[in-house]
Amino acid sequence: MTAGDVVVVDEIWWYVSRAAGIVAWVLLSASVIAGLSLSTRGSRRLPTGWPIDLHRFLSTLALVFLGVHIAALVPDNFVEFSWAELFVPLASTWRPWAVAFGVVAFWLVVAVELTSVIRRQLPTRLWRAVHLLSFVVWLSSTIHLFLAGTDVASFAFRVVQVVAIAAVSLLFVQRMLVGRARRRTRSAGGVSLPIEESVDVDEVYAGER
Repeated sequence: MTAGDVVVVDEIWWYVSRAAGIVAWVLLSASVIAGLSLSTRGSRRLPTGWPIDLHRFLSTLALVFLGVHIAALVPDNFVEFSWAELFVPLASTWRPWAVAFGVVAFWLVVAVELTSVIRRQLPTRLWRAVHLLSFVVWLSSTIHLFLAGTDVASFAFRVVQVVAIAAVSLLFVQRMLVGRARRRTRSAGGVSLPIEESVDVDEVYAGER
């Protein structure tokens, strides 16, 4: 085995972690886009079943790749993270703020997924409040990506970043406008739009209780 081969073997877990991190961010972005799409008028022509299932699937898959992203750092000898550095914000000596945003995103996504699993045992308002943290998860993970990611300069990945960030931003603004319109309608004593016309993912989830 040559010296070059040794370097490749020593850094394999670093490459695995980087690859898994990129996939996790893309899946998380797709999940957020799917979730936001469910609460806008653009979803009114879609069936109410498979878009929600897609949102759930993407969220779960993102969590799986996030787990791989973190787990691959344990045997890695390139940066050598300790357990505390992986799970405690600002404990890392390597780009502490960059890693901290990733740690925060991890704990928040765990909270979102856990409360979604046990949502039938939780008050609807509590579940909804926690689920709204999904956008904070995405924002924190995006900051982590740009501060700690070593592949963000790749042209192909930059195209993905621009598309994902633009889609999430536009849908988030649209979601806020739709929510404001609904609140005005309700305060005026009007009738809310039916699910077939404007699907609210929170209301659909809550309806399963």
